[in-house]
Amino acid sequence: QVQPVESGGGSVQAGGSLRLSCAASGGTFSGYFLGWFRQAPGKGREFVAGISWSGQTGYGDSVKGRFTISRDNSKSTVYLQMNSLTPEDTAVYYCAAKEYSGDLILINSGTYDSWGQGTQVTVSS
Repeated sequence: QVQPVESGGGSVQAGGSLRLSCAASGGTFSGYFLGWFRQAPGKGREFVAGISWSGQTGYGDSVKGRFTISRDNSKSTVYLQMNSLTPEDTAVYYCAAKEYSGDLILINSGTYDSWGQGTQVTVSS
């Protein structure tokens, strides 16, 4: 089964950009749906973006138009480009994988099979 590992978090000022990466080891990467979730202090885990094996994408309402998810199956890696960041984007960001070859966007965190350890993103005003 695929095991995700996130990288690329850090601190940035409002209006800035960051790119998160999620490298997945084990399993057949192309057969997995990959999702990004985030969790801010005192809040539940929120769906950010997801991408199917074929490249179908979906986004949470709070990030539409600012974040872009993409994947490189040859590198077993999924990316999250985050632009126009605001302090409300501050959270721990998690990458998750689900063995699934369809094109439905999986927004429920309970659906996923495996999770990374998370990477902190902090946006200052």
